[in-house]
Amino acid sequence: MNFEFFIARRIIASKDYKSSISAPIIKIAITAIAIGIIMMLVSIATGVGLQEKIREKVSAFNGDIIITNFDTNFSNDSQIPISKNQDFYPNFSSVDGIDHIQVTALKGGVIRTAENFEGIVVKGVGDDYNWNAFSDFLIEGRLPNYSENLNDEILLSQYLANRLAFKVGDRVNTFFLQDAENKKTRSLGLKIVGIYNSGFQQFDEQYLITDIRHIQRLNKWDDDQIGAFEVFVDDFDNIQEVGNAVYNETASTLDTQTIRQKYGAIFEWLDLFDFNIFLIIGIMILVAGINMITALLVLILERTQMIGILKALGSNDWSVRKVFIYNAMYLIGVGLFWGNLIGLGLLFLQKYFKLFPLNPDTYYVTEAPVYIDAGYILLLNGGTFILCLLMLLIPSYIIAKISPVKAIRFE
Repeated sequence: MNFEFFIARRIIASKDYKSSISAPIIKIAITAIAIGIIMMLVSIATGVGLQEKIREKVSAFNGDIIITNFDTNFSNDSQIPISKNQDFYPNFSSVDGIDHIQVTALKGGVIRTAENFEGIVVKGVGDDYNWNAFSDFLIEGRLPNYSENLNDEILLSQYLANRLAFKVGDRVNTFFLQDAENKKTRSLGLKIVGIYNSGFQQFDEQYLITDIRHIQRLNKWDDDQIGAFEVFVDDFDNIQEVGNAVYNETASTLDTQTIRQKYGAIFEWLDLFDFNIFLIIGIMILVAGINMITALLVLILERTQMIGILKALGSNDWSVRKVFIYNAMYLIGVGLFWGNLIGLGLLFLQKYFKLFPLNPDTYYVTEAPVYIDAGYILLLNGGTFILCLLMLLIPSYIIAKISPVKAIRFE
């Protein structure tokens, strides 16, 4: 058995050790590590979770990359159509990293009831539309079916349904203003088959989802004319590189824009979370390390006679230092254990029971989302453990300054 590990284990197991002067300081050090790991786990899980959730919601309504006519200016109204017959549709095989491409069209309108009205953006989608996100958003009814003949089925947000007192099965009267030369309005009767709630009020208060063929008829477009292509990427971290490649592969009359560009303010705000996460991690590791240094110095002071005896029996300085480093490793491990137990417990409670709500007007989500991944948990624990140990190597060097004769006589 390793001699230093044997001595360290005997020290940890001894009753005197648990009732010694250093015991309160050791408990404080363990508590500091536990609180530190809790704070780091929560900051990473909620920070990354919020980034992922908001990005998914923005992508659900816009795609990751939007391809439109240059003259459309990316407004909430598809002004000038583009042909659906493109080399890159329906499979964008010339650019790596693309998961899906779909056609859409937007048109501004108004929903009017006997007592109220709301301005809306009607989003027309086709049979190639990716409904995965809206399957998660759906709270009542079903998703519309646009794969067969033209129908009047729509998906309405809970926000608009509540404001206008609509429910699944109700018919909605929508009105649309035609082009500048023709001021006459056109109406369209639609039927609500599903109600969704994305929690992103900026979109929920605007979008109504319908069949793209309604937009084509209202705008007097041909069947192969659409408002935009929405492109989804495999890895959002590479969205700018993929966006540049998509731009190079499209015709000169088409323009592309990533959602990071279109919603720059939102994504700049999300990027600040990375700085906050790293700042919290740095502060927590520093606090935990300082507490461990204090605990180690007290342990050395308390065990001065033992250090002198070990040196007198022939142990070198490094051997004695290892005894205390093993002891510190145990204390760090205890702190990490309790920190992970409490921290992960809180995260799983939030994940499944939604204990902490958020204001959607500020955070774009109704509750604090959490992102739990074994990779960052292991990396965080390993990094904390190693950095705390490295911080203890320098103060443990004080053992080399202790004289065996003076240490044995020390009281």
